[in-house]
Amino acid sequence: MGMTIVVGADDAGFSYKEVLRDVLAQDDRVSEVIDVGVAADQSTPYPRVGIAAAEMVADGRADRALLVCGTGLGMAISANKVTGVRAVTAHDAYSVERSVLSNDAQVLTLGARVIGLELAKKLVGEWLSHRFDASSPSAAKVDLIQAYEAEDRA
Repeated sequence: MGMTIVVGADDAGFSYKEVLRDVLAQDDRVSEVIDVGVAADQSTPYPRVGIAAAEMVADGRADRALLVCGTGLGMAISANKVTGVRAVTAHDAYSVERSVLSNDAQVLTLGARVIGLELAKKLVGEWLSHRFDASSPSAAKVDLIQAYEAEDRA
């Protein structure tokens, strides 16, 4: 069975999100694409979209999320506020690969004002091909991140 991917964007990333959503929907590795906005006739601050998508990943409704804003940075910051989510901005193939293989990042953010659409499509395809190996040396590092998140610091 394929992955469930949630997609979202703010106004700056809307046109990329529309194209990338269709790319994902046509990929055999993806069984479902859930779009959390923004819609063509809407305007919303990126944190609302980034957090909504990350919450779907955190609670298991989605396997991964793809988020687009102007730089990708604001979406990553927002998604990373959701406990259990690791979001990264990546604009090259090596960073996309390492985000999954070394960091088990479930959220990829892209900047529509940083990279071209054809590169974005290529990176999304590569992103889908990577799977985290829980027996890899990187797993212990991801475990440290998760342990820190679980600490009661109140």
